[in-house]
Parts: sequence; C-alpha cells; structure tokens
Amino acid sequence: MKIETKCLHEGYTPKNGEPRVLPIVQSTTYCFDSTEHIAQLFDMPTEFMYSRFANPTVDAVEKKIASLEGGVGAMCTTSGQAASLFSILNLCKAGDSFIAAATIYGGSINLFAVTLKKLGIECIFVDADAPEAELDAAFRPNTKAVFGETLANPALTVLDIEKFASLAHRHGVPLIIDNTFATPILCRPIEFGADIIVHSTTKYMDGHAVQGGGVIVDAGHFDWTNENFPDFVEPDESYHGVSYVKSFGPMAYIIKARMQLMRDFGCYPAANSAFLLNLGLETLPVRMRQYCSNAMAAAEFLEKHPKVTSVNYPGLASNKYHARAKKYLPEGCSGVISFTVAGGRGDAVKFMDHLELASNVVHVADIRTCVLHPASATHRQLTDEQLLAAGIDGSMIRLSVGLENIEDILADLEKGFAAI
Repeated sequence: MKIETKCLHEGYTPKNGEPRVLPIVQSTTYCFDSTEHIAQLFDMPTEFMYSRFANPTVDAVEKKIASLEGGVGAMCTTSGQAASLFSILNLCKAGDSFIAAATIYGGSINLFAVTLKKLGIECIFVDADAPEAELDAAFRPNTKAVFGETLANPALTVLDIEKFASLAHRHGVPLIIDNTFATPILCRPIEFGADIIVHSTTKYMDGHAVQGGGVIVDAGHFDWTNENFPDFVEPDESYHGVSYVKSFGPMAYIIKARMQLMRDFGCYPAANSAFLLNLGLETLPVRMRQYCSNAMAAAEFLEKHPKVTSVNYPGLASNKYHARAKKYLPEGCSGVISFTVAGGRGDAVKFMDHLELASNVVHVADIRTCVLHPASATHRQLTDEQLLAAGIDGSMIRLSVGLENIEDILADLEKGFAAI
C-alpha cells in the first residue's frame, strides 16, 4: 500500500461484522481462564494483560505508525518528551554518554543536559554541520547513541541523516531521529539509515491540539550483539531472565523498552487518546501537503517584506539547507517557519501581540496558524550560549502556518507588521 492508504487502513482491519472504525477499548484489565495462562504471558508477552503498557486501541495505532515509518514495531507514550527520554534510557545507564545535535528542541536540550545529567548520563552536544573528523572526535568509549532532528525546532536546520547514520554505525551505536516536524509523509529516516524514530504525536500527527502524546519506532535492523549493548543479550533478571535479542530478534529494542521502561514508568496513553490520534493520522497526508503549500507561500512573502531581516525555511531556494531538503524532504518542509524582524526582541513581541488570526500559544504544528517567541518560551531555560548554538536570538519568531486560506494568513501577518 502507498502511504496515503496506510494512513487509513494499517493497524486495524475489521473482521466480519466488526466495527469499521477503530474501537476504543476503555479497560485497564483483561480476563484469563487460568493462572498458568497469565504466568506464560509474563514470560512471553504475546497478549494484552494490563493497560499500563499495552492496550488494543493503542496497539492498533502503534502498528499503523510503525508501518508508516517502515519499522518493525512502535510504542506510544504520553508525550514526545517521554518518547525521547525512553529512547535514551533504553540504551544508556549511569556512566554512559550519547551525542546530540545542538540545534534540537529546547525541551530536549534541558532533558538531556540537566535531567539526564542528574542520572549520571552525559549528553555531548555537537554542531551538526561540523566536519566528520570533528564529529568523530566527540565519541567516547562509553557513547551509546546519536540523536538528531530531521527538521530542528525552531532553527529548521536539516540534518544530514545519512552522514550521521554512517558516523553512528562506524562507532557501533544507533542513530535516533526525532521526525516530528517532517512526519513519515515528508521523510522516512529509516530509509536513510536511522535505527530509532521518535515523534511528539502532539504535533502534526494529531494536528488538532486535542491530546498530547509521543511514539518510539524501532527500525529493527541494528545489531545489538556488537558487544556495546549487553543488556539486550544477557538475561534480564527483572523479567525472568529473558534475553531480548534471543527471544524477540529484530524487535528486541522496542520490546525491551516496553517490558522494562513502560512497565516501570507507566507513561502509556489512554485508549481514548489513541483513538483521537488515529483520526489525525487518517488525514495526515492531505494536511501535510496543504501545510507545505501554505508555508511556502508565507515564506516567500516574508522573504520580500522590508521589516523582516531573515527567513529560515528550507523550501526557499536561498536557504542554506535547500539542497539537503530536496534530498530528504522532496515533498515539502512542513508548515513551520522561523524568521526575525527588524528592531529586535521588542518588535518581535509587538508583532506577535497584534496578530488576530494567528494564536499566540505554546504549541506548533496545528491546523490553526500559531506563533511563538522561542527565546521567551520553549527555549527560555537555555543560556545565551545555548541559544546561539540552537540558532535562536531574541528577534526570532516561530510561525506555524495552519490550514486557513493563505490570503487570510498573509493579511494577518500584515497586521502584525503594521504595529511595528
């Protein structure tokens, strides 16, 4: 099936006389005919036994997203932050390190640089555009992963996924890609060598700002037996001595994440949340095309505006990442644009406060146009040095173009400019 068809039909196939629409299984609990049956499930989790880590409605959505990304399995979480956290904790323990691009989302920077540091896990931030020799030098004997974003939020840098996959694999570690802004409609990083994909499903996948969520997708092709990841090979005493590689083969990573981390942390989404996410997924291809079309028109408008000092949108021919975007994002570069206004931080805030159609919200990738001032909000906790490394200054505005008529969106932008 083509991806548009997968968005509608993967994950759930009704049998004769069953509901056409994915049912909401609103239950934490499942009944079994014997104690032995339950005991077997704790050795080999092949059925639903408790909704802290698996539920039929959520499972259907997980299967759909895994198919869209080209992976062997997926696990939904209650937020994108939880997905990013689990993607690292499934690989790293106290004393380990991992590498991340410096341009990633500010919330991820804080999670990696502050919270994980308290757990004894070090994040080594790198300039994603640095020469390979410089990136090679960032690896240490205890490095367990590399993390980057297809399209950085809000710097909108485009990661050279193939370069980073080659780099990670040369050092025997997996590449984790946050594909939130691109979605599998615009880019499927597994096809370029990525091993693990994470999303904040709160964004484009949901699309309607009705529920938070995240997901991890396992590509299923990384060799966990390369001696860097003994926890995947050696018996897990917390789960009856199971060896994830021996028992689950290509799905070792995602099963380990579920049976260790989700079992212990329990940040699994409710069935109703998965139902709403599935509705968003069904229209994702149609919406992504319109987001890209509207954003391209808005970016061209901003690039010509006398009160704009810079526009960052990889779809523009003038953008430094345009050639890379044509390789990794040939269908479009999402609906998010970052730009700076003349006059600095004060005028940026004044511009945003005078918009009427666009909502000033702590959100992005909605069906409705919205704006955010990253230096005041999502990246407020960063130091000046970290802001600079993330490609953010006080005059930057993040514009998330929605699905309104483009003429109405541009007219609203003009109202903001009129105020400065």
